[in-house]
Amino acid sequence: MARLRDWHARLPALLSAVEARPFDAHRWNCGRFALAAVEAVTGERPAVRMLPDLIATADSAGFPRVAPLRARMGDIVLAPDPDRLGVVLDAGRVAFVGPRGLLRAPITLCTTAWRIG
Repeated sequence: MARLRDWHARLPALLSAVEARPFDAHRWNCGRFALAAVEAVTGERPAVRMLPDLIATADSAGFPRVAPLRARMGDIVLAPDPDRLGVVLDAGRVAFVGPRGLLRAPITLCTTAWRIG
């Protein structure tokens, strides 16, 4: 999957639309957020298999892993304790789904990243 030409506009539009959307275990969680971000960046929703842990499930989408500090805007990241997927906002920050909407955190909390497009 390649990045769309207008992904720079599509990703911020997604982030704005979900800014205040609270976590819901079934309807809006870290996996659904990551899938929505991939779709915003590439225009496609990747096929993902539900596996025993979040990192294996994320790997099943087929995107290459990169070091978190090499991740760029729109890439997907994993932070531990508890495991959760997020989206890279810029060179130093990521966003995660939180109880009252998106939470921002430093990328240094992340242990794994996947290059999107």
